[in-house]
Amino acid sequence: MMIQSFGWSSVGFLWNGLIWTVGLSLCTFVCGGIFGLIFAVGRALGPRWLQVIIAGYIQLIQATPLLILVFLAFYGLSFAGFYFPPLAAAAISLTIYSTAFLADIWRGCIEAIPATQWEAADALALSRTQRLRYVILPQAFRIALGPTVGFMVQIVKNTSVTALIGFVELTRAGQLLNNMTFQPFHVFLTVAAMYFLVCFPLSWWSERLKERKHAGAAH
Repeated sequence: MMIQSFGWSSVGFLWNGLIWTVGLSLCTFVCGGIFGLIFAVGRALGPRWLQVIIAGYIQLIQATPLLILVFLAFYGLSFAGFYFPPLAAAAISLTIYSTAFLADIWRGCIEAIPATQWEAADALALSRTQRLRYVILPQAFRIALGPTVGFMVQIVKNTSVTALIGFVELTRAGQLLNNMTFQPFHVFLTVAAMYFLVCFPLSWWSERLKERKHAGAAH
């Protein structure tokens, strides 16, 4: 194999991997967020049997390593006649994973709304849907914003697991580049810097949102 030197073309290759990482993270967050909101509302306000089913799903997924979910989506489903390319398998497994955690986060935020808010909405003769839409969910959203942004950091970092099924995101791009250049220090230091470029602003924003919420609660 021809050994290449680490240069700007190498940085460009890693940058493409970062774009795929961000794209997969956004796809995961949107899809997981949609299902997570449905599950959160069902867990907090649904009938007892539905709460038990959703709680069981959340416990099962949270107790399962993400790598196992990725392998099941890529290798396991192929035995059932469903073959997914690495991108689809990565999106499916990360969505399943994110749904469980986002549902748990948002369920807690919905339940954190005082009962007096429900009573006030009921006094206005609002329907259950209107109470959720106009009174409960907007307040729960403000509470959930900080933890949700913080979880986005975990999503970005967890995309690195999909390198093991051949999806060329940032970590996999770093592995491939290292195999060509044999310069792991340069390669993975750049990979770490790119992860930092994405994760640090999100972490900073999450902390600021949490501080703002605590400051608002103090008043």
